[in-house]
Amino acid sequence: MRVFIVGTGNMAGGIATRALAGGHTVRLIGTDPAKATRLADALRERTPEADVAPAVPDAVGAADVVVLAVPFDAAKQVVTEYGDQLAGKTVVDISNPVDFSTLDSLTVPADSSAAQQLAEAAAPGTHVVKAFNTTFAGSLVAGEVGGLPLDVFIAGDNAAARDQVAELVSSGGINPVIVGGLRHARELEGIQLLHMALQTRPGGHGWMSAIKIVPP
Repeated sequence: MRVFIVGTGNMAGGIATRALAGGHTVRLIGTDPAKATRLADALRERTPEADVAPAVPDAVGAADVVVLAVPFDAAKQVVTEYGDQLAGKTVVDISNPVDFSTLDSLTVPADSSAAQQLAEAAAPGTHVVKAFNTTFAGSLVAGEVGGLPLDVFIAGDNAAARDQVAELVSSGGINPVIVGGLRHARELEGIQLLHMALQTRPGGHGWMSAIKIVPP
């Protein structure tokens, strides 16, 4: 797949690492071209022969999957500005709309989620999928925690788009868990709020723990 990642931070690097491990092409779009170049160089060091490079926003039309590896407010701006360029594409929302000053509440209404709001703001035909929001960047680079592959929970209304994201996840050596329609993004954002809050308490896990379904 041709995976375009909007964002050049730690989560962008973690998701790109998994995508490159799966043999996919990765293009990075950021507000600072120099930072996108540095990230691409670092990713090539992690994965020799990787097909990764910076790109400009107008190139997003060539993408199979677009990952919004940016905070919620920035993601809203991206889907609005890109508009019809995203129509027909799988767009992955990884954001968690939390109150970062307290880490004790979500900032979206109780009957909504960040992913649902992005879907409403996006051009008709854009297939928004929630994924990667319950994983931390460091564990994505490693691909596992405690010797177990990461679970990536996936929610979306379009089955083909969900399956496409599941393929991206599994090809990178981690475990896709499809939970259902986009309405379940609310639960995924809520559980990650608790997961994030636990990191800041005494005995926290240094942003390297994971949420996983362990079968009997």
